[in-house]
This record gives sequence, C-alpha cells and structure tokens, in this order.
Amino acid sequence: MRKNFDPKKTVVTPLPVLIIGTYDENGTPNAMNVAWGGQCSEYHVAINIGHVRKTRDNIALKKAFTVSFATKDTVVAADYVGIVSGLKEPKLIEKAGWHAEKAEKVDAPVFKELPLTLECRFLREEETPEGEIRIVGEVVNMSADECILDEKGNVDLSKLQPIMFDSAALAYRVVGEKVGNAFKDGTQLK
Repeated sequence: MRKNFDPKKTVVTPLPVLIIGTYDENGTPNAMNVAWGGQCSEYHVAINIGHVRKTRDNIALKKAFTVSFATKDTVVAADYVGIVSGLKEPKLIEKAGWHAEKAEKVDAPVFKELPLTLECRFLREEETPEGEIRIVGEVVNMSADECILDEKGNVDLSKLQPIMFDSAALAYRVVGEKVGNAFKDGTQLK
C-alpha cells in the first residue's frame, strides 16, 4: 500500500548542498547555501533563489559566481551561510571561518575550505511561475584540492564527502558509498 502526500512535501533526492560564492561592488566575498540547484547540462548549472538576495545582486553586477560543494567537515559553516543573509551580516565569511581567494577564470571567490569549486559565467536569469529566480551559469573552470583526488588525479567523492539536503527530515546527510558501475552494470540485462 502507498501513502499520498501533498505536492508541497515533494521529496527529490539527493539535493546537493551548494555554496554560491560572489563578490559585491566593494570586492567583499559573499556565500549562500543553495539546495535547489544542480547541473542542468554538460557545462551548465542552475540555481533557484528568491528575489531579494545579496547573491542575486552580486551575480547581476559581476556576471559571475562560483559553486562549491559543502562537505561533512563544513556542515556548520555551510548551514550558517544558509540561515544568515549577506544583506544583514557583512562579516558572513569571517564568522563562517572561511578564507576567500579570487577564482582563476571569473570574478568570484573560491573558498579554501571547500575543496571542489565550479567557476561559472552568468548566462541568464529566469523567473519561475512560483516567483523564484533561476540563474543559469556556464562552467568555465573546475578546481579541486589535491586532498580529494584519487591516484589517477580524478575527483574522489569518498574523499570529498559532499553533503546533501534531506528535505523530508530537514537534515544534512553524507553522500554514500559506491554501489555500482555506471554504463556497465546494466549490460548484464542485455
């Protein structure tokens, strides 16, 4: 037997905990925790945010942003930048304990404590029927701290330990263990 739920309780999982990095007009770094976002094509990411956000203003100004992945080790700081607005808390990054450096390819910050970062050039903004803003960016660079690379130089998610947002329990969970091989295991049924 199945139980029906109100569509407002929709669960889609996993929802990555994305940290969006931007600079304001003074070059001050800002970070925002976004759960409603992800990769939408090979070189593009999309994030959904509200109308009145420091992040939205900064992206409009600089035409650039970074997307980093919160990890098991950064859960407290990642949650903090999701519950406090950069419009109201100018020392947001310092309180989170993060250190920003300029990204190589775009005018946006990379946070040293977040080991995997996508550098994005702003492409477009769309208003959703629900009144949210969807921002689409083109990934122009990806950088990773060597501590999360495997012996072949590829990103190893077991070393990264990215977290996901569990919207059903209002919790953060670590992305789990490897359970199969993509584009291979299904060939057993051919």
